[in-house]
Amino acid sequence: MTAPAREDWTAERIAAADRAHVIHSWSVQGNVHARPVAGGSGSWFWDHDGRRYLDFQSQLVNLNLGHQHPGLIAAIKEQADRLCYIGPGFAEQSRAELAELMAELTPGDLGMTFFTTGGAAANENAVRLARHVTGRPKIVARYRSYHGATAGAISLTGDPRRWAAEPGTPGVVRMFDPYTYRCPAGHPDPCPVCTGGPHLEEILQYEGPATVAAVVLETVTGTNGLIYPPDGYLASIREVCDRHGILLILDEVMAGFGRTGAWFACDHWDVAPDILTTAKGLNSGYVPLGAMTVGGRVADWLQDHMFWGGLTYSGHPLACATGVASVRIMREENLVENARERGEQLGAGLAELAARHPSLGDHRGRGLFHGIELVRDRDTREPLVPFNAKGEANRPMAELISAALERGLYLSSFSSVLRLTPPLVVTADEIDLALSVLDEVLGIADTHYAA
Repeated sequence: MTAPAREDWTAERIAAADRAHVIHSWSVQGNVHARPVAGGSGSWFWDHDGRRYLDFQSQLVNLNLGHQHPGLIAAIKEQADRLCYIGPGFAEQSRAELAELMAELTPGDLGMTFFTTGGAAANENAVRLARHVTGRPKIVARYRSYHGATAGAISLTGDPRRWAAEPGTPGVVRMFDPYTYRCPAGHPDPCPVCTGGPHLEEILQYEGPATVAAVVLETVTGTNGLIYPPDGYLASIREVCDRHGILLILDEVMAGFGRTGAWFACDHWDVAPDILTTAKGLNSGYVPLGAMTVGGRVADWLQDHMFWGGLTYSGHPLACATGVASVRIMREENLVENARERGEQLGAGLAELAARHPSLGDHRGRGLFHGIELVRDRDTREPLVPFNAKGEANRPMAELISAALERGLYLSSFSSVLRLTPPLVVTADEIDLALSVLDEVLGIADTHYAA
């Protein structure tokens, strides 16, 4: 059978082949009707009919530099011309250069990096290494979290996608999240959960601190609702970990590399982890890449002990070349500063929308990592749709997102939270355009408001 020429791949043919042969993530395959995409540039992508969409999700919150950045494309071509692949046992320029940059950019004394193919593999290796370094079996993670879909990472994950993978990898213990808008402790003052340390101490009391290798947290909860920790929370967790010899792993797969208006989200609170995991914005996902970066006690341990981890594509030259180029582009184009400035513009615009739309119960964020939480009643904070809503129960959110897409704005959500995470290259005019579309479609949520 002769393969069709590229020009024969119409939108209809792409859609048909996709439906017949592609397995889509987290989906009932018979319900998938994926929209064929023809191209993209900057903060926009478009379909085969020429309809343009403002990408206010950065796809999977990974296209920090936007679609088709010429500097990243050039880096791929240059590296491909020089060397497409060499095994991880050799020293290679792009790999060494990116590792050196990671030591320069990351907080504290983090200085050694193991490169992976994405965030899940970074978290898998971080937890495995923490267990080896400490000789302890247990990991404390949070409920409103997502750390990846591989066997170990999905066990760390708290969100409902882990249910189908259970029973998972043993040894994971959970704690509540500092979700100040919906405090799981009922808003006492002071709150042990939202303070961090007191809640962790209670968990350790029941589990035995000498059995716990690490606490793993998303510095800012991403997929599960854009939840920012209160000031002092991370420092409190850090203090408890240090007192009990427990390692602190911060997952900045989504929040890292300028997303919050700082190179890393933990920089906002001046707290450095023992292990930092990153991916996504590390190279905008142009080639699969993740990283586990360690320092101090962990780096010292590695000098005299076997690292029981390895990947065929660890430090892939094409991926590392895009990582190096990404850091250079972020510096040259002042994209961390742009994220901070555009984030202030977005936050101010959301405050104005909240004054006009009663269904907008809460808005939160820094940089270009914002969420808006929709409610049926501001006083009771009844959510617009139930937690983990599906099908008819999720209809109000689905209608809102569909209406935004029809107006050229691509959004995503979890339960009643809309995630607003455009590329770091987004312009002031594009922020204003998104706010105007949001102003229109929030009327759908308002129709469900109890008052």
